[in-house]
Amino acid sequence: MTLVRAALVLGPLALMVACAPLGPVEEQDRGPDKPVDLSHVPDATPRAEVRTLAGNKNPYTVLGKTYYLMDDETGYKEQGIASWYGQKFHGRKTSNGETYDMYGMTAAHKTLPIPSYVRVTNLANNRQVVVRVNDRGPFHGNRIIDLSYAAAQRLGFAGQGTAQVEVEIIVPGNQPPAPLRAEADTSSDSGETSQKTFLQVGAFGSLDAAKSQQTRVSALTDFPVEVHSADEQPVLHRVRIGPLSSNEEVVQVREQLRRNAIEQTHIVRE
Repeated sequence: MTLVRAALVLGPLALMVACAPLGPVEEQDRGPDKPVDLSHVPDATPRAEVRTLAGNKNPYTVLGKTYYLMDDETGYKEQGIASWYGQKFHGRKTSNGETYDMYGMTAAHKTLPIPSYVRVTNLANNRQVVVRVNDRGPFHGNRIIDLSYAAAQRLGFAGQGTAQVEVEIIVPGNQPPAPLRAEADTSSDSGETSQKTFLQVGAFGSLDAAKSQQTRVSALTDFPVEVHSADEQPVLHRVRIGPLSSNEEVVQVREQLRRNAIEQTHIVRE
């Protein structure tokens, strides 16, 4: 459940792994200090992405064991133990240089190419989530995947720390991103919907961190960027772009963000 990065505990050995950020290994970690409702956090949206060398050193060695990345992940399915990582690495860099968000739908895997998308099923309760693999690990025992705190919460095992799961690859096609989901009976004659659509680009426990992200994102888009502080304990400050009026605007903004190394986005409607 709770973790530290291999690079932090390996010392000089980490330098032998090309000084690349590595996934987590077991040590004390925790979730939020107070309960947070994460039922609204959407699954990761599979899409075709260009893979680079970031996070994809092949082979690599951790704790004396050498790992080889999959040449072709098509058809990958595996059952085993999942764990999760939380506050200790919230805001730190993942293996591919992205910023870890414990409230996002991401995961660490030892041999899948980065990024990849997988469907994870908790075999105890059949709950499912879709997550984006952007980190390496877990390097502890026979665990097959490390999930973000949000993913573990949605799967119902954040309190237990580990769960028996099935992990199945999702290989996105090269088709354009799917249109926004239609909301039943909410369209007017003009084609406008009664709900507003936003693109969330981060959730932070610190208001200063949220405002810093707001400033960064505002420089990348002409759309409004706001910090939404939810009425919950502990307070989460969510950075959102919008409202956006069409799927084309969502695609446009996401592409601009990807070009500037902001990969983790979620559609929010209200």
